[in-house]
Order: sequence, then C-alpha cells, then structure tokens
Amino acid sequence: MAKDSSPTARALLALELLQGSPGITADQLADKLGVTERAARRYVAILREAGIPVESARGPYGGYRLGRGLRLPPLMFSSAEALGLVMAVLDGHHDASDTTDPVGSALGKIVRALPEPVAAQAESVRRATAPAPDRAAARPDPATTATLVQASADRQLVRLGYRSEAGSEWEIEAEPWAVVVRHGRWYLLCRTHPKGERRAYRIDRVRHVSVLTGTFTPPADLDPVATLEQHLSAGWEYDVEVLIETPLDRIAGRVSPVLGRVSAVDDATSRLVGSTSNPWWYAEQLAALPAPYRIVECPELRECARAVGERLVAAAAG
Repeated sequence: MAKDSSPTARALLALELLQGSPGITADQLADKLGVTERAARRYVAILREAGIPVESARGPYGGYRLGRGLRLPPLMFSSAEALGLVMAVLDGHHDASDTTDPVGSALGKIVRALPEPVAAQAESVRRATAPAPDRAAARPDPATTATLVQASADRQLVRLGYRSEAGSEWEIEAEPWAVVVRHGRWYLLCRTHPKGERRAYRIDRVRHVSVLTGTFTPPADLDPVATLEQHLSAGWEYDVEVLIETPLDRIAGRVSPVLGRVSAVDDATSRLVGSTSNPWWYAEQLAALPAPYRIVECPELRECARAVGERLVAAAAG
C-alpha cells in the first residue's frame, strides 16, 4: 500500500487481510500493510472500536482472526473475486474448493462470515464435493470479459486481438453487441468493421482488447441468444441438408438451433439446413433424432453417419 494512504484505507485493508488470513500475526499484518507492528495493532483497535469482532490469541499458534457474532463483519471482495463469483454462477463450472482461485477465495470469505453451525455444514460440503466440470467449458479472463461487457453497455467500439482454434491470429475492430454464455462457453456477439459482418467470437480466445472512442447503435430487435445460435449453425466448412420423415410441428422443438434451421417440405416431411466444422459431432446429433432421416448434402457427414450407425449396430449385437 502507498505510504500516503489514509488510516481509514489501511484499516479497511487490515479487515480484508483478517478475512483472508485467519490467524495472521501482528508482524505479518504490519508487513502486509507496510507499517510498523505498533501501527498494525492500532488499526486492529480501530476495527474493534467500529464494532467488528477481532479476536486475538497468544503463543506460536496465536494471531488475529475475526470472531463470530450477531454483527457479522462486512465482506470485502477484490475485483477478481467479485467477477469470478458472477462468472461461476453464470457458466456453472468452477472448483469451489480451490482456495487459490478467485471463486474459492471469495467463497471462503462467505463461509467464514456465517454462524458456526451453518459454516461447518457449508465447509463440509465445500471440501467433500468432487466437481465434474464440462470439458467443453472455457471460462475467459475476467478482466477481458468485464471490459467487453462494459463496452457493450456503453456502446463503444473495441479492437480485438484474436487467436483461432487453428492458431491463426489477427486484429479486428467491432461493435460489441452482447456477451452471451452458452454451455459453459463465453461468446462476444458483434458486428465487424469495416465489412459489417455479424460474428461470434469465443472470449477465451481473445488475446487482448482495447476500447475505442467511436460509438455504435445495436439492432433494435436484437435477441442475443437467438442470434448467437443462428450464427453457430451457419458459415462452417461443411454445408448440410437433411430430410426428416416427420411433420414440422413434431420435430421443430427436437432439433437444436445449433444444427441449423428446420422448415416444412410437405405435411409429412421436414428439411434441416445448416453447416458444421465437425461432421462426426453432427452425425452423432442426428442419430438422436426421433424420426427417420436422409442426408441429402454433405458426403463427409454421410460417411460419418455410416460409421456411427455401424457402431450402434455392433453395440446392439452384443
């Protein structure tokens, strides 16, 4: 902390250190605050005068810790912890038992502020659970995400440095329309400059971002989730057309928008049109359709569907 920091600022920092490091000694506290040990004890006294229960114990295992009581100490989250908590709730994939992670650190503060019986149960669950995160999930850098969210809210243009899955890198200016979370992945829905193309970029692949002075106006009827799903079903390497032998009203709700658009051919047949960069994955998704279908376009998908079918037949044969 800077030497010209006010006593109030140092007292608040002392409170955060007590929350994050139960049992911290006076000399450790002084070192973190950048003051003498006597001054560190004075900041502890200031906290006690403010009604915050700070307990102390002597001996080799002594030190300061926040006590429990009716007047719970205020929680003080760092920017990284606050963003980490919000992102963990939104994408649903995090390791809450990792105390070195911002989410685990923030959760630890919450647990320490709970009454003892409740805290004991919460801590038991926290340590005993074994998270099974989605392997496809990819949480981006919180600072990058926050910058893009703020630029979207302020309707300011941004310049992105981006790296594709294949390793290619480029820079582009864009209108950040919205940040959308889908199945544990964070996307920036935007319109690029100067071409004016709609794009969805994985935020975990954004290498750097800077906010520009120019502004933009997003489409008045923008539906970020629907627009993202439409984008994810189009523009990929392999174009797909599939005829499904069932009426549109029976199949429309059973086909993910990521696969493409479904329309009626006649009263008994529907057409699925989309694209993919992964024919194997697409073939596996088609195998789950509750109706017979025929692949009209995409020989690569046809080969993958044949292999998937052979695998299913072999499994059924025992």
